[in-house]
Amino acid sequence: MIQKMHQLTTIWGENLDPEAVLQEYPRPQMVRDSYYNLNGYWDYAFVMEETVDVRFPEQWDGQILVPFSPESALSGVNRQLQPGELLFYRRTFLHPGKPGERVLLHFGAVDQCCRVYINRKEVACHTGGYLAFYADITKALTEGENELIVRVQDDSDTSYHARGKQKLNAGGMFYTAQSGIWQTVWMECVPKNYVTDLKWRAYFDRKEVEILVATVRDTEAELTGVPGRIAGREDTDEIRFQTNHPIRISLEEMHPWTPETPYLYPMQIRLTGEGERDQVESYFAMRVLTVEKDASGHMRLCLNHTPYFQKGVLDQGYWPDGLYTAPADAALIFDIREMKRMGFNMIRKHAKIEPARWYYHCDRLGMLVWQDMVNGGESYHHWFVTYLATVTSRLGIHVNDFNRVLFARTEARGRKEFLCEMKETVRQLGIFPSVVLWSIFNEGWGQFDACCMEKKLRSMDPTRWIDAASGWFDQGGGDVCSIHNYFFSLKLPAHEERRAVVLSEFGGYSMRLEGHACCKKLYGYRTFTEEEQLRKDYRELEGRIEELKEEGLCASVYTQLSDIEEEVNGIYTYDRKVKKI
Repeated sequence: MIQKMHQLTTIWGENLDPEAVLQEYPRPQMVRDSYYNLNGYWDYAFVMEETVDVRFPEQWDGQILVPFSPESALSGVNRQLQPGELLFYRRTFLHPGKPGERVLLHFGAVDQCCRVYINRKEVACHTGGYLAFYADITKALTEGENELIVRVQDDSDTSYHARGKQKLNAGGMFYTAQSGIWQTVWMECVPKNYVTDLKWRAYFDRKEVEILVATVRDTEAELTGVPGRIAGREDTDEIRFQTNHPIRISLEEMHPWTPETPYLYPMQIRLTGEGERDQVESYFAMRVLTVEKDASGHMRLCLNHTPYFQKGVLDQGYWPDGLYTAPADAALIFDIREMKRMGFNMIRKHAKIEPARWYYHCDRLGMLVWQDMVNGGESYHHWFVTYLATVTSRLGIHVNDFNRVLFARTEARGRKEFLCEMKETVRQLGIFPSVVLWSIFNEGWGQFDACCMEKKLRSMDPTRWIDAASGWFDQGGGDVCSIHNYFFSLKLPAHEERRAVVLSEFGGYSMRLEGHACCKKLYGYRTFTEEEQLRKDYRELEGRIEELKEEGLCASVYTQLSDIEEEVNGIYTYDRKVKKI
């Protein structure tokens, strides 16, 4: 059962229109005119797995508001999906396509494992509660009304699957587990040969961009809106090329992307081969990320070859009324704009992957993103990865991550799944210029072979910084020496010859505000009862960060953006109604 809490609501949840839930186009990096939103009320049913004699329920328990998970208040269900249970969703829709078109069904995210059926025929099977997927459902459709059923299973923290900070027995720094559909469900119609993926890479020093347009089969295409040319050709308004082969474009004008000047190059891609009609709109940016030595001999994180201190805030993306799902697109924008207004230029997205629109807003508003790979593994040994690790890290004692039991990674299937999901995370988020750093492991949660995993990640994406082991259990790899410090005076480690030094978590100052807290119990690293004292001590922390910058510190990440359940160490309260700092 869900832990009993006082229900808080955000202003966006209070003003939610159930008939128009999250209607914005969900994939801003590849936009088509064709768009059919399937958010809204669906039928749902909970069924014990061992009692399922037939594939589908005969009766339904009620209606659920998609895409809010059943554990959330906005879903209208407020019930926890348990291991050993199945959750079924059902709705109908009219065939949206024309003769000769394909119909694609998209899911932003479904936690954890699901099967998708159209007219009782399976069209997709997916595992991975944080990643988008789609299916071509054309052959399963009939004219007129069609039935869509989704079957969900979620083992939460009882298995090795990626789960982030979700916990069935929530408390402290772990929060209410959620399940099922938690991002937008939508359809689009495309021709038989269509754009399936889009990649770009900035060659900043050469003032060039490389673009790869993937399609079902090779075809001719043209790109418009980019002020440049392919080497040896003079076409500027329209750049013609072959799909499934990278093209390198020399830019006539280069506008570097920074948080202060988040310049995005719009582009339109149109297939021009015989009978091809697909067209998508996208964008790219020009920026380069390096680690370079400054005049004082300190290694610095450089944006466009200029040392750039990243003042960051930890963001776990929880909402009191929607849990993992923000109640409105405006809520996502609010968090980003408020952090930027307070002087932060970076957000560390912690143990979660957001909908594509969140990264798009970071792109256009100018907010750097440090993206965690979502942690998994078996049940964590907190005496080891939390309490003992805090001490060994402070004393500089090296602990190798080869021990599968201590690091809760005994399942070979889990290690293989983590690698596959890391690859897919890079594919899905690598198109966003705001994402500048990948964090592979956090505080030893399911950590294994960090140096080997770093090499694999580097081969997937050589253009971004890597934090191989954030907090504890540094194995010497990655681009940063990544420190967590909540309990001791702030100081830097011994001089790093190759890596930049970052304080990837610190602070965590806690204060509970009556009327804006959902739990009586409080969790934090230092507790305050007076706002003025909280603000005074926070200012002192910021002053210490300024001193450490001169000693070589390259980035800091304050914990955290908002309160979450028992953990009331947010700059904002959980409902985003009071700013404490």
